[in-house]
Amino acid sequence: MRRKIVFSLAAFFLVFGLVALGYRQLSASGNAGYVIIGIGDWVLETSLYFVIIFLTLLFIALYLGLRFMTGAAKLPDSIKKRNSEQRSKRSLEALVAGLIETIEGKWEKAERNLIRHAADSRLPLFNYLTAARAAHARGASEQRDDYLKLAQRNAPEAELAVNLSRAKLLMGTHQYEEALEQLTEINRTHGNHPVVLRMMCEAYTRTRDWDALHHLIPVLRDAKLMPETELKKLEVEAYRTLLEKRAMTRDPTRIREIWRRVPGNVRTEFAVVMPYCRGMIDAGMGEEVEEDLRLALGRDWEPELLQLYSRIETADVSRQLRGAEDWLGPHRDDAQLLHVLGRFALRADQEEKARDYLQRSLELDPTMEACKLLGDLLFEKKDVAAAGVIYRQGLKLAAKEPVDSEALSKAAAILAPQVAQTAAAEAGH
Repeated sequence: MRRKIVFSLAAFFLVFGLVALGYRQLSASGNAGYVIIGIGDWVLETSLYFVIIFLTLLFIALYLGLRFMTGAAKLPDSIKKRNSEQRSKRSLEALVAGLIETIEGKWEKAERNLIRHAADSRLPLFNYLTAARAAHARGASEQRDDYLKLAQRNAPEAELAVNLSRAKLLMGTHQYEEALEQLTEINRTHGNHPVVLRMMCEAYTRTRDWDALHHLIPVLRDAKLMPETELKKLEVEAYRTLLEKRAMTRDPTRIREIWRRVPGNVRTEFAVVMPYCRGMIDAGMGEEVEEDLRLALGRDWEPELLQLYSRIETADVSRQLRGAEDWLGPHRDDAQLLHVLGRFALRADQEEKARDYLQRSLELDPTMEACKLLGDLLFEKKDVAAAGVIYRQGLKLAAKEPVDSEALSKAAAILAPQVAQTAAAEAGH
């Protein structure tokens, strides 16, 4: 506006200067001239100089009058615009103040500031979303939802952002069930949205809804939203938990149903093989998982897997014993393996092997189970005294007292001549 006034005045004075200069030149030459104006009987005769001054003043008066009238006509709009700018400025200040107060935890004050000036804001969406956050933080869920509705009403194109904001607020306060309801609804309208999938994964993990998560994992893998190592970790945890739950039913059909879903690269994981095999053994289907357990022990020599394998009772115990003896090569001094071999040898009626394995097991690492097996073998051979020694050592182990290794060795050695006599008698017949 000021620039226009300056240019107008400059133009006026330039024209006025040129006219004055021209008149001055005419006066100097003696031909200044005059002007006669006649209107009816009225006649006006004056100098050109006076007419120029008069016209100049008339032009100035008309110009100022027009400027005044134009300004007066625009005055309401100018006032309205100025007020609007002031309100917008106050609204922006309120938004900034509300954000700061929200961060500082002044929830109610932030809410008041944000809502009071939301109608004048150029960004009402942010006012309402921040107010919703403040209301949520102070536990006013109904007020929060009202603000979110107002945000969506003021910015219909931001429906997804508003719904995601609500889900994030719910997850931020560990309301995962409600958040999942919101996320499921969003997923129906915005299928496989990356942010939604990530949030659903987190919510399922937090609520330990492994059944839902194992259905979601392939979608996450296809979308390449997470590293493969992290996805596999989730898969292992999901299938481990599902197999443990199915194992509690002791229904082999239901256990197999989950096992068939397990991807090949996850089936080799110890954490997944363990609950599957344990569940099948508890359900009386040990022979079905014998091969799986043997392969698992070949990959991971874990005591828990070996203990599980020892519980499998097959029709051909001798074959099972020979297969287990193959592990003696790399694990010759493994007390638990020797214990398991002793148990298998007893089932196969190979008492001499059983005594040897159990004795070596007790020498390496005495256990109550090995003491019981060896004691039972001595008792069956009618050597009650030796059996009593072994049982006593087992009771010491139960009471966490030190055992007498020499007594164990002497009691186990009693079996050797008896086994030899039995073999000779059988040969005589």
